[in-house]
Amino acid sequence: MIYFDNAATTPMTDSVIKAMTEMMAATFGNPSSIHSYGRAANKLLRDCRQKVAQVFDVPSRNIIFTSGGTESNNTALKGYALAHQEQGKHIISTTIEHHSVLNSLHYLEKRFGFEVTYLNPIAGRISAQQVSDALREDTILVSTMFANNETGDLLPIEEIGNLLKEHQAAFHVDAVQAVGKIPIHPKELNIDFLSASAHKFHGPKGVGILYAGDLHFDNFLHGGEQEEKRRASTENLIGITGLAQALIEAQTHQKDNWEYVSNLKKTFLEGLDGLDYYLNSNEDALPYVVNIGFPNYNNGILLTQLDLAGFAISTGSACTAGTVDPSHVLSAKYRANSQRLQESVRISFSDLNKLDEAKALAAKIKEIVGK
Repeated sequence: MIYFDNAATTPMTDSVIKAMTEMMAATFGNPSSIHSYGRAANKLLRDCRQKVAQVFDVPSRNIIFTSGGTESNNTALKGYALAHQEQGKHIISTTIEHHSVLNSLHYLEKRFGFEVTYLNPIAGRISAQQVSDALREDTILVSTMFANNETGDLLPIEEIGNLLKEHQAAFHVDAVQAVGKIPIHPKELNIDFLSASAHKFHGPKGVGILYAGDLHFDNFLHGGEQEEKRRASTENLIGITGLAQALIEAQTHQKDNWEYVSNLKKTFLEGLDGLDYYLNSNEDALPYVVNIGFPNYNNGILLTQLDLAGFAISTGSACTAGTVDPSHVLSAKYRANSQRLQESVRISFSDLNKLDEAKALAAKIKEIVGK
């Protein structure tokens, strides 16, 4: 199999596996224990937190380790909204968010009476002006993704952050698809909460990051006093070790990886020369994700044929795999009855893919669709 579904998850690198394996063998203590085993584990935890903080250029106290992007999003949205509802119950987000954001907001609407304004893309994009137009005195939270997980489209994070400097609303950014691929410094962008997940940048599954500025929020895991009393539960030190190693590697090779993956995308599209297709990703989207459609060819059939031929791609978010519902992202970008929803697939690259693999995928698609 040749893997082109990196927006769903990425394989771990050998160095990440090595770091985790060495940690499991040598540092098995509980970071909260005060004996020498615990102190060794606690030092490793502090070192990992400092490494992550340095990548984001923030104080280490602002880094909370979680079980992944979903927990980070849930904690930031529900935790901040419920802790500050006396200041207002209006939230702004978009219709193209990940379901961990959308379903958290639906929960706040249904159970606690919050009002959420969902911005729809205009001409394929979300703009800062839309956020400005939706802002109210009682708006307490704005939540947008950094890069869309189905199209790779980038949102105007810097402009929105600047817009909110003089407003009470906190700014949450789901950066799961962007962390490790582009430089992100929350303080410079006026971001109050930022979510990330290790398995999107060659780290392990089941571990993530919540950058939380110095704003108060309710925590939902009650127990011990781990993570400065903001997230109870013994830390997943194995996963955190892999996360830190993967993030440092991603930062170190960020520029080279971007150029390499951009060339992968270019090579793939050149390989489709002569075939009728359209792109659902904007021109300035992350090169790592290509959302592409082939007129009059069903995406489910194409995915199955490619799978049988040894290529792994997807039709959208892995979190909705197995459902018959069309992509909510493409529904928002076009319309619910657009033929594109039945024709489009997501091909997502990583720096571990080879140029020959991209060429082979293009050739196989031409062979299948061309018939």
